[in-house]
Amino acid sequence: MNSTRFEPLKGSPEAEDGNIEYKLKLVNPSQYRFEHLVTQMKWRLQEGRGEAVYQIGVEDNGLLVGLAEEEMRASLKTLHRMAEKVGADITVLREREVDYDSDMPRKITEVLVRKVPDNQQFLDLRVAVLGNVDSGKSTLLGVLTQGELDNGRGRARLNLFRHLHEIQSGRTSSISFEILGFNSKGEVVNYSDSRTAEEICESSSKMITFIDLAGHHKYLHTTIFGLTSYCPDCALLLVSANTGIAGTTREHLGLALALKVPFFIVVSKVDLCAKTTVERTVRQLERVLKQPGCHKVPMLVTSEDDAVTAAQQFAQSPNVTPIFTLSSVSGESLDLLKVFLNILPPLTNSKEQEELMQQLTEFQVDEIYTVPEVGTVVGGTLSSGICREGDRLVVGPTDDGRFLELRVCSIQRNRSACRVLRAGQAATLALGDFDRALLRKGMVMVSPEMNPTICSVFEAEIVLLFHATTFRRGFQVTVHVGNVRQTAVVEKIHAKDKLRTGEKAVVRFRFLKHPEYLKVGAKLLFREGVTKGIGHVTDVQAIAAGEAQANMGF
Repeated sequence: MNSTRFEPLKGSPEAEDGNIEYKLKLVNPSQYRFEHLVTQMKWRLQEGRGEAVYQIGVEDNGLLVGLAEEEMRASLKTLHRMAEKVGADITVLREREVDYDSDMPRKITEVLVRKVPDNQQFLDLRVAVLGNVDSGKSTLLGVLTQGELDNGRGRARLNLFRHLHEIQSGRTSSISFEILGFNSKGEVVNYSDSRTAEEICESSSKMITFIDLAGHHKYLHTTIFGLTSYCPDCALLLVSANTGIAGTTREHLGLALALKVPFFIVVSKVDLCAKTTVERTVRQLERVLKQPGCHKVPMLVTSEDDAVTAAQQFAQSPNVTPIFTLSSVSGESLDLLKVFLNILPPLTNSKEQEELMQQLTEFQVDEIYTVPEVGTVVGGTLSSGICREGDRLVVGPTDDGRFLELRVCSIQRNRSACRVLRAGQAATLALGDFDRALLRKGMVMVSPEMNPTICSVFEAEIVLLFHATTFRRGFQVTVHVGNVRQTAVVEKIHAKDKLRTGEKAVVRFRFLKHPEYLKVGAKLLFREGVTKGIGHVTDVQAIAAGEAQANMGF
C-alpha cells in the first residue's frame, strides 16, 4: 500500500481549532481519560458543526507512526464507544500502511465521526451549480438526487424542471433547489425509495442543497442573483468533456472568482468521447486555473483516496480546485463525487457562526409565494441573528422607504417544519395574511430595534472588468448587492472623468426606482450589456423613511 497520500500531514501539528483530531492510540483508556476523550470529541464535533475527522496512528505533531493491527482494532473500539456516548456514528474513510522501522505492518486509519442530528440541526451545505448551457447540470443533479442513471436523452433532468417551457426546451431558466442527504453513516438518502423531501430531511444528518442556476447567457441575471443572494458555501462548475471551456463557462468561472466563492469542477459526458478528448479538456482547465487571474491549484480526483484528500484540502485552502471526470449515463466516477460531498466539512467555522448568531435578526427576502391555507410565504437566508416562530419583525424598505411590522407564523427548512432558524441557514417563513403585494425580492426582514438605514445614493470602490468604450458619468448599470438587484446611474467617478477596462475607482451610484437596504463592505457586482465590474460598498448616504420619496425624485 502506498502511503504518499498522507504526506501533507507530516510535520503539520494538530490545530486547536477545526474538526480534525490526531490520536496515536486509544487502547483501554482509564475512566478519567475516557471522559476527557469524550469531552474532546464534543469540542471537535462542535467545531465541525456536527462532524469531525479522527486520524488514528498519528502523533499530535503530525508524525505518522501507525499502529499494529491489534492496537488499531482496540483504538477503533474505543472510538466507537466515545461516539456512542455523544450520539454519533463513525465511518472508516481510509486506511494506509506506513513505512516504519519494524517487522510488523503498521497502519493509519482515518475515521469520520458524524453526530446524529438532534433538534433538526443537520449540517447544511449550499452548493451553486454553474456551467454552460447543455453541459448536463440538471441531468447530473437528477442522477444524484433521484438515484437512477440517465438514459442519454435527458430523462433524469425532467424531474427537476418547474416550467413547461423548460421541459420543452430542456433548459433551465429559473433557479431550482434539489437536496441530497447523507445519514450519520455516510450513506446517501435520496428520492430513489419514493421518499418525500420531508423524509429525506428526517433521515439525514448532513444535507447538500444544490442551487441549479441557469446556463444560458439570456438568463445570466438569474445566475448572478443565485450567486450573490443565496450565499452558497461553494460552487460546482460543470464542463462538458466534448466541448471543453465553451459559451458561458468562462463567465461563470469569472463570477465565482469575483465573488470569492470556492469552487470545484466536474467534467461530464465522459461516456461520449475518447479518453484523449477528456484528457485534453482536463489539461485546458488546468491551464486556465493556473493563470495569474485565477491562482488555483488543480487536483484531479481519480480514486476514493483522492476524493477524501480533496475534500479536506478544499476546506483548508480556497486555492485547491478538485476536478472530477464522470458520466451521468454510465455512472463512471459518480461515487467519487458522492464521497467528496459526504466528507466536505462546513467552510465556515463555529466561531464565525456564533458571532453572527449574537447579532440582531436580519433575513434576506429572495422569493415570495402565496400558499393556499398558509398565506404569504417568503424564502431566503438568515444572514445574522436567530429567528423563532412567533417573532415580530419589520420588513422593507417599501417604495417610499418605510418598514412594515409583521409576525413570523411558522418556519420551514428544506421543506420540513423548524422552530428555530440560525444565522447562515436558508428557510421559508410563513407570514399569514400579510399582503403579498407589499413585498418584493431584495427586501430585508429585521429586528425592530435594529433601526435599519436605507439609501438611494451609495459609493463603491470598483474595478471595471470589461467595457467596450469608456465608462463615465450618466452611465446606467444593473447593480447586484446580495439579494438587491436594481438599475442605478453613475453620478460621479472620484478623481477621474472616465474609466477604461481594468481601471479602479471610487464611484457614486444612485438607484433609479426605490431606496434599498445596503451595508458598508457588501460585495457588489454590476453589468450592462458587455460592461461588467465588481467591487464593494464603501459609503451609504442614509435617508429617513419620510425623505425617501423626495430623494428618489417622486
